[in-house]
Amino acid sequence: MIIIHAEMKVNPAVESEFLEAVKELVASSRAEEGNVSYKLFKDTEQENTYLMIEEWKDQDAVASHNASAHFQAFVAKAPKYLSAPLNVQAYAGQPINK
Repeated sequence: MIIIHAEMKVNPAVESEFLEAVKELVASSRAEEGNVSYKLFKDTEQENTYLMIEEWKDQDAVASHNASAHFQAFVAKAPKYLSAPLNVQAYAGQPINK
């Protein structure tokens, strides 16, 4: 499993527009083959900061997502919304059965 954390610092002047645009990204990404989870969280300690937490079946699923029309459309609009460079970290993970 591939886990991705994408931290986004959003320009407050376009935050509502960002939230509308990201809704489409989330819905389309969740429908992709290979997606396990795709969620957006708002940071409660840092103003205008959001964290997208993604879980993918494997690296092929991530590559397919990165090439998808909905992801590419969001990436093209992202500079309009972000006030700092995107901070992305990817991890290889395994579920822990208790």
